[in-house]
Amino acid sequence: MATFTTVQGLLSSFGLARNDDPKTSKAAAKTIPASLEAQVLAAFRSFPEGATADQIVEHLGLRWNSVTPRFKRLMEQGLIEDTGRRVKGVSGRSQRVLKAV
Repeated sequence: MATFTTVQGLLSSFGLARNDDPKTSKAAAKTIPASLEAQVLAAFRSFPEGATADQIVEHLGLRWNSVTPRFKRLMEQGLIEDTGRRVKGVSGRSQRVLKAV
């Protein structure tokens, strides 16, 4: 599982405080424990060859519906990408293999 230190530096990437927010808001944003998106990104970084949703869910010990919605935003930000590979998941259905950029 990702540690606070690992993901603390990623917080600004996820917009926890806007540029025009007061200094107090920016300071408060830095004290928030790792966002879920940052945890998911850190999990992907622990799989250099890429990982499926099932692997990330298991790695983080969280629910599927908490983890998988983060993939789209991470992809839009260019932080993870689709490797083009597909593997059979726990459900028997094909899953994308995604990896951190």
